[in-house]
Amino acid sequence: MFQPAMSVPQKLVQARQYPVHASPNAFRPATYPDIMTTLEMLIDVLSRSRERFDRAFDGVTLEQANTRPTPDLAPRIDSLTWLAWHTARELDIQVAPLAGVEPVWITGGHRERFALPLPDDTEDWHHTPDLAAQVRVTSTSLLTEYLDAAYALAEDYLRTLDPACLEEVIDTSWNPPVTRITRLVSIVDDAAQHSGQAVYSRRLLGLEG
Repeated sequence: MFQPAMSVPQKLVQARQYPVHASPNAFRPATYPDIMTTLEMLIDVLSRSRERFDRAFDGVTLEQANTRPTPDLAPRIDSLTWLAWHTARELDIQVAPLAGVEPVWITGGHRERFALPLPDDTEDWHHTPDLAAQVRVTSTSLLTEYLDAAYALAEDYLRTLDPACLEEVIDTSWNPPVTRITRLVSIVDDAAQHSGQAVYSRRLLGLEG
């Protein structure tokens, strides 16, 4: 198993298991879905979730992006900012070790530009409302750029894979052991889920779409 030499601890990769989904514009088969391979389907679902974030942020102000829409009634409904950052992060820190590269959070300078008051190994999937509220940005372009970089990392990785390697066991710390395809399904599904939550948060802010 590849052991990444990275600043983000391996425990984050091992602790985060999500199911799988993929994207649209990069691939549009003539006969849908009969001729789609597993990897093409993952890429398709992944692209759809990225486009959903674009819709969720359309016309959103910085103040709206950083605001939890229902902090008293439902404090676990997160801000658009947190949802976009968390989605980019879950793609980044899970795909990077599979691809044998450093996370783009580090190599792309996003850590410095975000300058969050949180450590690199923060377990964002366990964030309390108070911790989630610390994820704020000074420009929504920071979110767009990190989303673009993380999604590109994931899609590029999917496009390089040989289908024969999908059933390879890549993580024996779980029972049953995790195969590459299981991990990929988990990663893409999580992105799809959070992009839908972003649309819901947008509507709770009183915005259409």
